[in-house]
Amino acid sequence: MTQGAGQEPVVRTATLRDFRVPPYARTPVPPQSPTAAPHPSPPHAPVPPGPVPPVPQGSVPPVPAAPPHPGNAVLGDEPPEGYTPTERDLPVISRGEAVQVQAVADPRHAPGEERGPLFVVGDVHGYLAELLAALGEQGLVDAEGNWAAGNARLWFLGDFTDRGPDGIGVIDLVMRLSAEAAAAGGYCKALMGNHELLLIGAKRFADTPVNSGAGTATFQAAWLLNGGQKNDMDRLQDVHLQWMSRLDAVVEEDGHLLMHSDTTAYLDYGSTVEDVNDTVHGILTRNDADECWDLFRKLTKRFAFRDEGGGEAVRQLLATYGGQRVVHGHSPIPYLLGEVGSEDGEDSAGPVVNGPHVYAEGLAIAMDGGVTMAGKLLVVQLPLHD
Repeated sequence: MTQGAGQEPVVRTATLRDFRVPPYARTPVPPQSPTAAPHPSPPHAPVPPGPVPPVPQGSVPPVPAAPPHPGNAVLGDEPPEGYTPTERDLPVISRGEAVQVQAVADPRHAPGEERGPLFVVGDVHGYLAELLAALGEQGLVDAEGNWAAGNARLWFLGDFTDRGPDGIGVIDLVMRLSAEAAAAGGYCKALMGNHELLLIGAKRFADTPVNSGAGTATFQAAWLLNGGQKNDMDRLQDVHLQWMSRLDAVVEEDGHLLMHSDTTAYLDYGSTVEDVNDTVHGILTRNDADECWDLFRKLTKRFAFRDEGGGEAVRQLLATYGGQRVVHGHSPIPYLLGEVGSEDGEDSAGPVVNGPHVYAEGLAIAMDGGVTMAGKLLVVQLPLHD
């Protein structure tokens, strides 16, 4: 979600102060020496008992591998059938070492093939530990963070970065799980959120002025004002940008119309799911700052389904794109329930989120549990029986 600015540092509390300008937006950061190690060396594995063979003079003894972390699993010598690795290998950073993981695109299930259960994940916003815990509770990953759900199907609804501590770690994990799930006969996929558009724009266009419709604006300033984390920008690589740029904006799955934002602005981009996704991909390919800003601005709109006429707004989307229910993230459930104040005001009490919010005459399911507001990161199996 997109929020106004203040001056407090970014901290995770039960208030809206998560959404204020972080300190580094005001403090210059000195450049790192190109020879400096960006991260501490990983701890070495224990040395087994017994005699240690001598090391020839002038050679470097091998370093035992550190235990793998949840973003580091390698699938084996060969990628799953039907998968095309990217030209670059994906180094997982901030866990003490760089490990190569192939980023791949998974195929749809063939007609008649058995389909596993369907799960959706709400906004993550860099909270990697909470994500792993929530996935583990649903049996989707094991204790090491590896795919453990066989032919299950998993959709992320977007907003992987900003505000939380490890947005790039979240992206690395989702990319790895997509390959592991495919190898097991399932899949893990993701949709484009407005914060993906924001991060892409901040990297591509930086301080280039854009036509905001309300004065001068830049992607860089908007990214900082909306919880952009310097640590994420420092670790952002081409493979992350390529992956985000190829994400679809909307998809229909088992009668559920999945999208990030609770807005009808998707209708501006096409009359079919395929048209919308092709249009969004085309905008990002053309690399025009004003055009990308307009897309970001429209997909940042919210609350189209919340108030009077919300049911009709959902029916318009369903009639155009298919499905019986809309499932979305973007707007935190505490806002939809009125448990906090307005976007620009102070909240009254800490949010209480027990699960998804079904509303708009039962036609919409909200999945943003407000993890950045001390809420809950939601991972839910569909269909939801309310």
